[in-house]
Amino acid sequence: MSTDTIEHNRNRQDFSGIESIWLFGYGSLIYKVDFPFLEQRPASIQGWARRFWQGSHDHRGTPEAPGRVATLIEQPGGTCKGMAFRVSPSVFEHLDVREKNGYLRFSTALTFENGSYAQGLVYIATADNEVFLGHAPEADIARQIATATGPSGPNSEYLFRLAESLRTLGDECTHTFSIEAFLKSDS
Repeated sequence: MSTDTIEHNRNRQDFSGIESIWLFGYGSLIYKVDFPFLEQRPASIQGWARRFWQGSHDHRGTPEAPGRVATLIEQPGGTCKGMAFRVSPSVFEHLDVREKNGYLRFSTALTFENGSYAQGLVYIATADNEVFLGHAPEADIARQIATATGPSGPNSEYLFRLAESLRTLGDECTHTFSIEAFLKSDS
């Protein structure tokens, strides 16, 4: 799959007749809300785990020194907490560009804090995209994050802001917090 997924995403879902749809954010979409939304609610999705396995050469790194950002990996029995936004389909014109570096939109079931459910969309960078970096020891991931900087700023800023947001949501993402601990111990 090509790194630039803009056109692919624009052809993935038909929004004809849809006034609004839920979008699940589990990475920077939680704290960098640079798009209009109609409603925002904490939510979770089942069967997934957040992992810093996606390369970033367009936001938090460069082609020569890519950063690492979050994607979702299938994990039976897993739960990933995040933030759900009810948005107009027109918002995807902006978000497809923002999430163009290997991320595809998928349908997912969302569970809200009150136990209610809704169908929504989520951006996931799958293992078949060109900049997927995959598994590495968390200490190695932290070292890569510590040295990477891109047009959107230091990769460490992304990790620290996400960790802070996850604590606010009451998430206990051991992967994220372990990388954060390695970063803080090296600074």
